[in-house]
Amino acid sequence: MSPYDIDRTHASANSGHRPPGSAIDHLVLHYTGMRSEEGARDWLCDPRSQVSSHYVVFEDGRVFQLVDENRRAWHAGRSAWRGVTDLNSRSIGIEIANPGHEFGYRPFPDRQIEAVIGLCRSIFSRHHIPPHQVVAHSDVAPDRKEDPGELFPWEWCAAFGIGLWVPPALLDHEPALSRGDEGEKVLELQQLVANIGFDAPLSGLFDDRTEIVVRAFQRHWRPARIDGRADPSTLDTLGRVAAAFEASVKA
Repeated sequence: MSPYDIDRTHASANSGHRPPGSAIDHLVLHYTGMRSEEGARDWLCDPRSQVSSHYVVFEDGRVFQLVDENRRAWHAGRSAWRGVTDLNSRSIGIEIANPGHEFGYRPFPDRQIEAVIGLCRSIFSRHHIPPHQVVAHSDVAPDRKEDPGELFPWEWCAAFGIGLWVPPALLDHEPALSRGDEGEKVLELQQLVANIGFDAPLSGLFDDRTEIVVRAFQRHWRPARIDGRADPSTLDTLGRVAAAFEASVKA
């Protein structure tokens, strides 16, 4: 995909200046979560919404740029990743048309994902965004968001350098760490998810926030069962994801 394939006929006023000197080094992927893709695009351009994104990708592969990449779009909201708490100032936001969990969540068409991959690679040619800083909205705001959700093909994207992926461990039915547990094993779990980037407590207590973060991790990297319980399959997958993140950070 080249920049000439992008439709720039719909511009959003919902943006602002990036803080001086701020790097554009994160990419946040969303789904629109509305009944129609046209309605979602138009809402992102409507001043009443107070939300926007840099791009919207329709199911047929059409790409619309709503906000110039050099401006701060309003897509991530209250969020955090690897200590960054103002993701909007340092990120590009891409909304991917899908009704979402509220209106009939469904698989993303191949032509749409091909367009997303082409768009991301085009963005990477202009900004240095490492794989460990390509994130889901649910990663950076796990208490509020589920998008782009468990059906998003992260493995396919990672094959093109868009995000990180490891094959998830097979499901099991062994005992799991869960809400109310406490001790060193819980602290080790919390440290691992925090090392990846999640805003996780380091208390040694498996509290509500820990369950929310584990659920978000599962939604992205072990989507076969999303229950917020750290079973051996989740822990195995988490350990290998953490190793991949460490390698990406050092690269």
